[in-house]
Amino acid sequence: MLTRFPILLLMLVCQLPLAVAARADDITQRELLQRLDQNEPPLIVDVRSADEFAAGHVPGARNIPHTEIAARLDELGGDMGKELVVYCESGRRAAIAKGILEKAGFTRVRHLEGDMRSWRNRNLPQEK
Repeated sequence: MLTRFPILLLMLVCQLPLAVAARADDITQRELLQRLDQNEPPLIVDVRSADEFAAGHVPGARNIPHTEIAARLDELGGDMGKELVVYCESGRRAAIAKGILEKAGFTRVRHLEGDMRSWRNRNLPQEK
């Protein structure tokens, strides 16, 4: 067991930067709320369906379903360095959209921690 400990510790230490890097692109709900009141808030993209969006969304968000994002990149403007925040209901579709956006050349794509489910559960402001 003692001979395995250094190997396990090395594996853990090597994977730690990966875990941190995966979260480095997240934005907290509190941080996003603060950013909404600034002069240049990020562009918020709700990648859920139109019906889900209509039921309630983060204030100021644009709705581009994740299945349409690649075909509607022009709606995000030509500034590939502009900060974008993507979210869905639970995170799966947002991760897909984030990958598409990054592959298309957007360099500042962030994911909303907790997505809409958590936003709604915390009774944060919504537009309908």
